[in-house]
Amino acid sequence: MRAQIALQTGAVLAALGVAFGAFGAHALRERLDPQMLANFETGVRYQMYAALALMVLGTQVGQTRAPVLLLAGAVIFSGTLYVLSLSGVRWLGAITPIGGLLLIAGLVVAALDAGK
Repeated sequence: MRAQIALQTGAVLAALGVAFGAFGAHALRERLDPQMLANFETGVRYQMYAALALMVLGTQVGQTRAPVLLLAGAVIFSGTLYVLSLSGVRWLGAITPIGGLLLIAGLVVAALDAGK
């Protein structure tokens, strides 16, 4: 992923994170049980972490692999938590750790590529 695209993608992901956070705080607080709301909020938090990392990596030359891993991780990790929270489909919880592993891999690859 090119640096400019990583920066733009991170900014969009962050904007969506703010919107989802507001949606969770205002529209879902009375509709979801506390555990499902906590799952939704975890998705928002990790989406924002990935977004900020993408924006930082978008300023770094040579960071092409890590942004792809971070974006995939955010989509899978946060996305499954959003769907799980809103639908109650529990088997999605088995997919969520794959997103977490992609987020971790993205950060490790970012560290390795920073040394080049």
